[in-house]
Amino acid sequence: MKYLRKDRLPNIFCAGCGNGIALNTFFKGMESAEIDFDTLSLVSGIGCSSRIPGYVKCDSLHTTHGRAITFASGLKVGNPDLNVVVFTGDGDAASIGGNHLIHGARKNINITVICVNNNIYGMTGGQISPTSPEGSFGTTAPYGSRDKPFNLAELVAAAGASFVSRWTTAHPLQLSNSIKKALLNPGFSFVEVVSQCPTYYGRKNKLRSPVDMINAFKENSVNIRKANKMTEEELVGKLIVGEFVNKPRKELTENVCDLSVEQCGRNLAIKSAYIDNFDD
Repeated sequence: MKYLRKDRLPNIFCAGCGNGIALNTFFKGMESAEIDFDTLSLVSGIGCSSRIPGYVKCDSLHTTHGRAITFASGLKVGNPDLNVVVFTGDGDAASIGGNHLIHGARKNINITVICVNNNIYGMTGGQISPTSPEGSFGTTAPYGSRDKPFNLAELVAAAGASFVSRWTTAHPLQLSNSIKKALLNPGFSFVEVVSQCPTYYGRKNKLRSPVDMINAFKENSVNIRKANKMTEEELVGKLIVGEFVNKPRKELTENVCDLSVEQCGRNLAIKSAYIDNFDD
């Protein structure tokens, strides 16, 4: 509770939503990484999980749909000392924000993206999202989705992110440890949190309670180390979890600072309304 804006409570999340687990594991990961809370800035777009930063007692930006990573990139380049974290969902990050997601990973800017993937557009009425499994039902797919979904962890890894992991809300310890690693990684870090949406995804796909959904995560999860030894047929219907990438490389703001020194002979000037003398 010490990190929350108590005047914003109670929250708007549905009963049984996984956003609470995502937020709690983030706080545990943040404490384990010994991140200075005063240097933390949270950024979000639009969607259920994008409401999370509004409940946290730190500087935050609630931005336009799909654009959280662009706002976060500007914030980080303008002040490289900040710890910038994006909270987003599968619709916000992988649909309208898909281009920003892959280019953020390609440029390896030093921000952490926590994507709460509930496989559906929860806030707007249960439409099929880019990660909805084939055959799953939503308000826009009453006969079952025929689309091939994005595998977000593999997509971001292929785009060049230097840290990528996926866990579910049934793996809180592994998830908080992964968030700790993501926060400490000097580059683009992507943590996918597969989460339950009992109100829309569960109700439309015969998973009638949050407990049913969490049990399904437990029963179907396979660690990536084991998955790498299994055949495609054996992996049908399985959810691969674990650490996909942990390969630090030079990140964007470091490159920008180096360029400034090379071309201008000085570091970037940090402009702030709260600082009288800029470091030039």
